[in-house]
Amino acid sequence: MNLIVCMKQTFDTEEKIVLEGLRVSEENVQFVINPYDEFAIEEAIRLREEHGGEVTVITVGPDRVEKALRTALAMGADKAIHIYDECLSGDEFVLSKVLTEVIRPLEYDMILAGNFAIDSGSGQVAIRLAEHLDLLHIGSVTHLHIEGDQIVTKRDVEGETEGIRASLPVLITTQQGLNEPRYPSLQGIMKAKKKPLERLMISDINLDKAWVSQTSVIDVFLPLKKEQGRVLKGSMKEQAEELVSLLRYEVKVV
Repeated sequence: MNLIVCMKQTFDTEEKIVLEGLRVSEENVQFVINPYDEFAIEEAIRLREEHGGEVTVITVGPDRVEKALRTALAMGADKAIHIYDECLSGDEFVLSKVLTEVIRPLEYDMILAGNFAIDSGSGQVAIRLAEHLDLLHIGSVTHLHIEGDQIVTKRDVEGETEGIRASLPVLITTQQGLNEPRYPSLQGIMKAKKKPLERLMISDINLDKAWVSQTSVIDVFLPLKKEQGRVLKGSMKEQAEELVSLLRYEVKVV
């Protein structure tokens, strides 16, 4: 079974984050594998251990992401692909197109990725990737096993659990509770140094450069401070009239 894991390196949320202009300052910040992607890496390794095959970890990012890839290799992944180009933006559509062109020619039975990244929280890249590759997608998976050429899963649905069975190949996103990611062993760390890590530029990918600069960040700011809620009083009719008045004249949404 050949498994591909899409991974992102994010800053450690336990660290103090400092903004410099429109970017998070990288000085003295510890970068880690996105926690939800750790579940994906661990599950891919477990499936490989049970069914055989190969685990390939792929990420897009600057030079520093190689450390995260080496960590994934030390956990047990077989090889890694690092896509790097200064012209790449963090736009989810762009990233999904880049990953699509890298993954399309590869042989795989399953693609795994974290449910979302803890820095952007968008949860879009994997879903867009599934659409580009015309793959079935199962999100927020908390349990899975393989039966023949099918995957049997349980997924988190806003506090409830939903069971889904699908034929391979398939793309899944992993949720907390699926597994407990392993720590790299000393032996694994030593082996990771010799495992293949391929580095690709946009020029190495069959992708029109018109796709690589779709959006730009124009501002970064903290959320507005929420005001204390207001309790409406009176009869239902009076409350409804007051609510409409507030929405129209204060909030100005109607």
